[in-house]
Amino acid sequence: MSVWSASTVGHQNTRYSHSNSWCPNLTKHKCVMSGETPIQSGDALHTPAYLSWRKLQLSRAKLKASSKTSALLSGFAMVAMVEVQLNPPNDTKVPPAMLVAFTVCTTLLVAVHMLALMISTCILPNIEAVGNLHSISLVHESPHERLHWYIEIAWAFSTLLGLILFLVEIAILCWVKFYDLSETAAWSACVVLIPVMIVFLAFAIHFYMSLASHKYEVTVTGIKELELLKEQIEMGDHDSRMNNLTLLDQSRVV
Repeated sequence: MSVWSASTVGHQNTRYSHSNSWCPNLTKHKCVMSGETPIQSGDALHTPAYLSWRKLQLSRAKLKASSKTSALLSGFAMVAMVEVQLNPPNDTKVPPAMLVAFTVCTTLLVAVHMLALMISTCILPNIEAVGNLHSISLVHESPHERLHWYIEIAWAFSTLLGLILFLVEIAILCWVKFYDLSETAAWSACVVLIPVMIVFLAFAIHFYMSLASHKYEVTVTGIKELELLKEQIEMGDHDSRMNNLTLLDQSRVV
């Protein structure tokens, strides 16, 4: 697979396969212009740079999912608030407290998702600029390590708090919309929402515990591998010292 490097300038008749861009410092940056992954380009795996590269990919995926989810749900909330038809106070049986709850929930829902969307929009381009280069040696130029907590906040606001507020918004909207027509319909929304909320929270807790357990197992495995590598290095040093002593004794005998 050919790569367009600086040494090919001036050869216009040469054919290049799958190389659409050019890096002026190819040997230093190890950029893979042909679309290869960093593993295919020969970068080392078990290094701090590769671990940071994996974190970069995870952060980029989280920010992409957060931005899409936040934009979608905040748009639904705005449409629901604008399109809902409310009767005058003298002609409605909806409790005033329910209207206040609807206003507060809608405002919080939009604000939470807008905050997550703002964080994703500000951070994602800086991560994408480094991630699209497909080079582990440039991973230190990405701000994903420094802005780790902002990324986690955007992820939590969009997928956890934002989804909970959206479910509550559905129940309150059903109450405001159908209470004048049928109180049974309004109460049925709450009855259906309660088990859905329980399942949602149970899945969130189970997912978090499973993810924490997986990270713990991966960490333990990594520690065992490091201990094994340490033992191998110590054995190699011991064998090297023994060989040196043997050679020294032989030289003295001679």
